[in-house]
Amino acid sequence: MTGGSLGGDGRAVRGRETRLSREFIIDTAIELIDKAGVARLTMRRLGTACGVEAMALYRYVSGRDDVLSGVVDRIVDRLYEENLAQRHSQDSWQDYLIRLAHGTRRIALNHPELFPLIATRPPEAPWIRPPLRSLRWLESFLDTLIGHGFSDSGAAAAYRAYTTFLLGDLLLEIAGKGIELGADELHAADLPEELDLADYPNLQRLQPKLTVDTAAQEFEESLENLLDRIELLGPRQRRHR
Repeated sequence: MTGGSLGGDGRAVRGRETRLSREFIIDTAIELIDKAGVARLTMRRLGTACGVEAMALYRYVSGRDDVLSGVVDRIVDRLYEENLAQRHSQDSWQDYLIRLAHGTRRIALNHPELFPLIATRPPEAPWIRPPLRSLRWLESFLDTLIGHGFSDSGAAAAYRAYTTFLLGDLLLEIAGKGIELGADELHAADLPEELDLADYPNLQRLQPKLTVDTAAQEFEESLENLLDRIELLGPRQRRHR
């Protein structure tokens, strides 16, 4: 990507200066990560790709960590917008979950270098699970299931099971393509003490259920379900006479 010459304050001139924005920086970062991986993303390389010196980027982003958070938000927001655009009033909850699963898988396959970042960046609250890691996504998920007759407890349990399936299966798939799944970009979450959930009525009501630690129970249930599926693959039991 070529740009004009640089001014004394590091900003590009002859057209590039007016193009530089947070959105442009984040989109450029996504392109760089897709090509070279997260580890090779530096502010200097990003500035070069944007056609400016690295210092010019700090007018729009606070640093590399802010860029990575912006990258994750952009990818997740795109999935949200695409999924909502495809929703129809006659859709079942199964239609919703199937379309969402395939949309998430497309992200993993189209951006394999980015998907581990989506899986490991701290979400907005510890009870929000990747890859559906935004308040908007969680509210949409719960609203859809509850709207189709799920109880509050059932919707919360479905969210936990669904995200566990997506994350485990897709990380395994991209690892098989040689993508590193190291936690180099995993940072301690700098989370607000209290989230403003005024626009998310389902989250307000279900937050206590989502906050409960059910990891051990989920593990046992997933293992039991797996054994049931494996049993179907084995030899048929002889009928007792």
